[in-house]
Amino acid sequence: MDLKIGKYRHFKGGEYEVIGVATHSESGGQLVVYRPLYGEGGLWVRPLDMFLETVEHEGELRPRFMFAARV
Repeated sequence: MDLKIGKYRHFKGGEYEVIGVATHSESGGQLVVYRPLYGEGGLWVRPLDMFLETVEHEGELRPRFMFAARV
């Protein structure tokens, strides 16, 4: 799965920059490397499947993260 590099909006409203997708050295699982575009920043990782999943929020199904723009 190719994930676009750029800015994403979390379903709760925060904006994040996706840096890329890394491979876990032991499991081979794919992890999205990203950083918040607010606060102190720092790098975070989340399993690719979880990053791309659909969640229910306020009675609606929506993507956990939605692509917003190339950075």
